[in-house]
Amino acid sequence: MATVGVLELTFRLEGCRSLKAKRQVLRSLIDRLRHRYEVSVAELEHQDAWDLTTIGVAVISANATLVRRMLDDLVDYADGSTDAELIEVHTELFGAGD
Repeated sequence: MATVGVLELTFRLEGCRSLKAKRQVLRSLIDRLRHRYEVSVAELEHQDAWDLTTIGVAVISANATLVRRMLDDLVDYADGSTDAELIEVHTELFGAGD
């Protein structure tokens, strides 16, 4: 059975003073996550806020352990690859048999 992992990351973007500046930071992070991990990524919340964003990441694999490890790696990478402050993390697994 396939396991689907869903990750929500909320960031505070202290230096952004416009939606354009926010989108530059966000686009860079989303592109890096997509290319490095080959996952689906989208902005989920706070589209009109300059200094806050929540992105969602989806991972699917037949191996639940791999999905868990990948989600942990994604959190670490996202937190360390941007100046934005990671303020909230939510992870959920579906079909993992747990």
